[in-house]
Amino acid sequence: MTHVPTTRRLRRRTLSCAIALAFAGSAAAEAPQQLPEVQIQGNYINSVGSSDAASQGVVTSKLIESRATLRPAEVLEFVPGIIVTQHSGDGKANQYFLRGFNLDHGTDFASFVDGMPVNMPTHAHGHGYSDLNWLIPELVDRIEYKKGPYFADEGDFASAGAARIRLFGTLPAGLLSATAGEHGYRRGLLAHSMPLGNGHLLFALEGAHNNGPWDSPEKFHRANGVLRYSFGTADSRSSITAMAYSAGWNASDQIPQRAVDQGVIGRFGTIDPSDGGQTSRVSLSFNTERRSEDGLWKLNAYAIQSSLDLYSNFTFFLDNPVDGDQFQQSERRKVMGLATSRAWNTTFAGRSSTNTIGLQLRHDRLAPVGLYTTVARERLVVTQESVVRQTSLGVYAEKATQWTPWLRSLAGLRGDRFNFDVKSSIAQNSGQRNASIVSPKLSLIFGPWQKTEFFVNYGWGFHSNDARGTTASVTARDTTQTAERVDPLVRSKAAKSACGPKWCLGCKARSRCGSCVSHRSCSSSATPARPSRTAPASATASNGTTTGSPSPGCSSTPTCRSRRHASATPPLPARATMCRAPSRPWCRSAPPSPIRGPWFGQLQLRYFGPRPLVEDNSQRSKATTLAYLRAGYKLTKDVKLALDVFNLFDRKASDIDYYYASRLNGEAAEGVNDIHFHPVEPRSLRLSLMASF
Repeated sequence: MTHVPTTRRLRRRTLSCAIALAFAGSAAAEAPQQLPEVQIQGNYINSVGSSDAASQGVVTSKLIESRATLRPAEVLEFVPGIIVTQHSGDGKANQYFLRGFNLDHGTDFASFVDGMPVNMPTHAHGHGYSDLNWLIPELVDRIEYKKGPYFADEGDFASAGAARIRLFGTLPAGLLSATAGEHGYRRGLLAHSMPLGNGHLLFALEGAHNNGPWDSPEKFHRANGVLRYSFGTADSRSSITAMAYSAGWNASDQIPQRAVDQGVIGRFGTIDPSDGGQTSRVSLSFNTERRSEDGLWKLNAYAIQSSLDLYSNFTFFLDNPVDGDQFQQSERRKVMGLATSRAWNTTFAGRSSTNTIGLQLRHDRLAPVGLYTTVARERLVVTQESVVRQTSLGVYAEKATQWTPWLRSLAGLRGDRFNFDVKSSIAQNSGQRNASIVSPKLSLIFGPWQKTEFFVNYGWGFHSNDARGTTASVTARDTTQTAERVDPLVRSKAAKSACGPKWCLGCKARSRCGSCVSHRSCSSSATPARPSRTAPASATASNGTTTGSPSPGCSSTPTCRSRRHASATPPLPARATMCRAPSRPWCRSAPPSPIRGPWFGQLQLRYFGPRPLVEDNSQRSKATTLAYLRAGYKLTKDVKLALDVFNLFDRKASDIDYYYASRLNGEAAEGVNDIHFHPVEPRSLRLSLMASF
């Protein structure tokens, strides 16, 4: 479900925090000189000199492999400040939140897997849709993250930040894993890599099934496959990767609070059990990197084919008292693209300098993308169906200069050009649009002093809008009503001063989005919203308000509501990681002493603070606190058993809340304004047997 605007200002104070505690069993104490030498690999790479902003870093596989994840996309929660949640079935893209931004399904956070873009523009359900359910977490080598529009190599959808997920080229060992859990959860994984010719071949096969705790079983099932060939030397590396994924499910969408209070349904019930969907994705990509004496050249090319059929009913019987309000969002998509860059070392004004130039090209073909009225997944009426061609070209240049031992700068300039071509079943909504945008960037890095650097960052960014909204003249549901065309590209600006990584006296940041516009999925149209701004007040809280005039033309559907307080918009989240070691009861940055023994595990706690649900702040969500636990035992050197406990304290909280009007059978024709929530799953256990070979 797409709740827009996506990037908004709001006046509220909220808090979100995640704390993780990792532990491992220890053998009997030995004298330090008797212990073997070990190599310590950290969970994050953000040492002095490794970043151009305090909000930039790398998450390593050591952290990813030790944590329990309820959904594949939760690997993004390793990025400090990100919250990943869900309001529907497990096969649908998640809802994302990042320090003051409600990212919806990904509109302002760019995600990539081995160079392939995850965000899908002009999507049937939500612009920038980021479905990561095809990701196999065990194959993730690292996550390189950036927050803010300060980086010239990041373009569309990166106003709030970006994450680039890198997959293993070779695995440390083969992996065979079998998992069983409550509510019919089953998962099997086989992954291995082996020498082949001048390189290594990696393959992975995954299958999973889950009914969930829902009164109407979810019957989620997915099949996943990866085939990857990596070859070359340390100075010239290349890889070819093929992926295939298919999934289907019955949805467990948000439900009205009054229906639960009145006993119409239970907490895990549903109003329309025929909601659900099917999706598929296949891709082929090529990556190469070549190092030379003076620099680095990179090339990435990819082709993706995907499909989605999504059936939803958010208002139940508000528009159609007899058959209900279910609708289908459907698309068939092909994507082709490439990205290349060249960096070389030189001198500037007698100072060491690195120049980088890059080009990014992407073409999306949707044939078709449509919205349909349905009953129990049977298509009745075509609301709007379109054939869309969308092409984007981005070029950028960046210059990094070390002026003194304590001062370096990073100056960049990016230019993007977009072309939209829409052929709609509603003739008045067909047309072509072109747009260009230029985005300057500047970062100053001072230090290090006492292992601490100070960062000043300023940058302009943007996100594109749904192509159909740029050419629409009338609304899809009522062609007698005029539709206001949206701007193809939306400007964002941000500035930040911060420090790290050792300690920080204070951090301030400010970001502004010129207009927050997104496609209205229920009406197959787009509506411009008011400009937005977020102003974090501290490392763990933020506040703001919408500015400008109310959004024109908003309907009563939950996908478009004019408001000053943004729906379910999160705070500026913070994360802390602690470890347990014999020599230091509680340690943070210092590497732990060598630990041996069969036991291992991790406890993590995530707090998602209350959020305003309407403009006047009269309706607010409750806070959500969740704890995950992983406890494991090594049966042998190569075989281990792990127990994952989700929602450890069995909290009866919400994954996400909305406030809008809906109608149940027997209620007034105008419906009832109510909180609609998607409950977090109750405490559940999953037991995994993992063998390395």
